[in-house]
Amino acid sequence: MSNSPLYYAKILLFGEYGIISNSNALSIPFSSFYGSFGFITKGAETPEQIESNRHLAEYAKYLQTLEINDEFFTKFDFERLNRHIIEGLYFNSSIPQGFGVGSSGALVAAVYDTYAINKIDPDTTLSQENLPLLKKQLAIMESYFHGKSSGMDPLICYLKIPVLLSSSNNLNPIQLPESGNSSAAIFLINSGVPGKTQSMVSIFMEKMKNEGFRRLLKNQFIKYNDACIDAFLKGEIKVFFKNLKKLSSWVLTHFTPMIPENLVELWEKGLATNEYYLKLCGSGGGGFVLGFAPDYEKAYKTLSPYNPQIIFRL
Repeated sequence: MSNSPLYYAKILLFGEYGIISNSNALSIPFSSFYGSFGFITKGAETPEQIESNRHLAEYAKYLQTLEINDEFFTKFDFERLNRHIIEGLYFNSSIPQGFGVGSSGALVAAVYDTYAINKIDPDTTLSQENLPLLKKQLAIMESYFHGKSSGMDPLICYLKIPVLLSSSNNLNPIQLPESGNSSAAIFLINSGVPGKTQSMVSIFMEKMKNEGFRRLLKNQFIKYNDACIDAFLKGEIKVFFKNLKKLSSWVLTHFTPMIPENLVELWEKGLATNEYYLKLCGSGGGGFVLGFAPDYEKAYKTLSPYNPQIIFRL
């Protein structure tokens, strides 16, 4: 598909799990990873292209069952989509699967953008009023991959701009603070193993059956999460890192199964030295984790074996 648009990965800076429980969430596009549609060249196909084409065929069948059963759901040009699949359509993506950076979200965004009829267009028809509708449509589409979706991942991949979701369920496209020249930085660390979103969410939902845990989540986790977002957007670096430490420590205590085993010691060391703090990037269990360092160059001495990747300078 010539000149096919790129659909970037996303990073949920804040809001993992809390998003299910009415916390604020802040998600940003991440252009280091991306995907786009292409067509298989006969005689030069790769196993990955063939597998992607097969998955698209299965996904198209799923979307057709949704359209039949859901009056709310957006309509698709299935004649064109199915013809393209027969012709060798595949999704060429550098976004690692199961790493918490929106591999399924980018694919959903691409299908919606290319094949939805009367789509909500970011450049022409998007408004504050129909943004929740767009998020809901994309959530329904992504439910194929995870069983349940908030719609935030494909929304960021589709809009390609940062979005703040407030606890009152208001969606607001926002400007991030200017990337500064300070020594502080936000970075990614690769655990080296994919996470399993559904099993991690199942663990969380089981915990949520406990009233004591629900109270802790509301009075501590969500409080720290929302304070981090507020301080980050205001550029209040000291307040930001103060709440980050509380958030990182809380996750270590209460979300232990979600932290990749090979990064637990690194997580603990950050809290002990205050050189950096780690938090989940998505549902956890593997994939990437997010890191925040008040002095990145100083923290790098400890972090260098893990090949951190800077995503934002504060």
